[in-house]
Amino acid sequence: MTRLEPSRYRDHLHQESARFRAVLTDARPEARVPSCPDWSVADLLWHLTRVQYFWARTMNHRPAAPDPERGWGEPPRPERYADLLTFFDECSGNLQTSLANADPAEAAWSWAQDQTVGFTLRRQAHEALIHRLDAELVTGQVTPLDPALATDGVHEALDVMFGGCPPWGTFTPGELQVRVDLRDTDTQLWVVLGRFTGTDPESGVVHDEDDLQVVDDPGTEPDLVVEGRAEDLDAWLWHRRDDSALDWAGDATAKEILRRILDQPID
Repeated sequence: MTRLEPSRYRDHLHQESARFRAVLTDARPEARVPSCPDWSVADLLWHLTRVQYFWARTMNHRPAAPDPERGWGEPPRPERYADLLTFFDECSGNLQTSLANADPAEAAWSWAQDQTVGFTLRRQAHEALIHRLDAELVTGQVTPLDPALATDGVHEALDVMFGGCPPWGTFTPGELQVRVDLRDTDTQLWVVLGRFTGTDPESGVVHDEDDLQVVDDPGTEPDLVVEGRAEDLDAWLWHRRDDSALDWAGDATAKEILRRILDQPID
């Protein structure tokens, strides 16, 4: 219900990447990033550079999975900040070109269940949006998030980043349901709270923890309602803003569980 046309994701990827670059052009490389305190400005720039480098290669070699032995490893990080900006321009341009030349329905590797170019197109538009916000928080020049993109960002964060269930795990829904109201775009999203269990085959870590999944409108009254503007909700889910601009109403237990789930870090 929140998905944008592929051309709009392409436009947003271009616009958000350009804004990110413009904000960081004259920033002090050693300045800290308030929303990611472990990072300097140079680290933030390098992070999005690496991300866009990786996904450009993934798109250009689709549908093959990443293979470090075929040159998909970590690129060398430029030492000078000016060279890092130049490398970002190259990587961002390559990603945008590769996505512009690909059918969103085409098969392409991803870490999610959705193995299409369209997944990467959507994901990278949101990646650029959130890191553009990070860059603006450094300089204090925060500009509005596009409401339609932020609305889709709320859906993606809940459905994919928090609600995605790997094939080795099981989500068991509980009885508590939460409705998320995006007041400026007249959108409602529903999630059911439940339990995630399973053993990660790579790490051996055993999971038994609170979790959520996005569901269709059940046609019943929600146990908890969280309401706010799309951009405030999107930034909050990505831990870039607190919840002071949001309104909460309903069951205290549901609120506690939801907060516990959403307090987990997402990359």
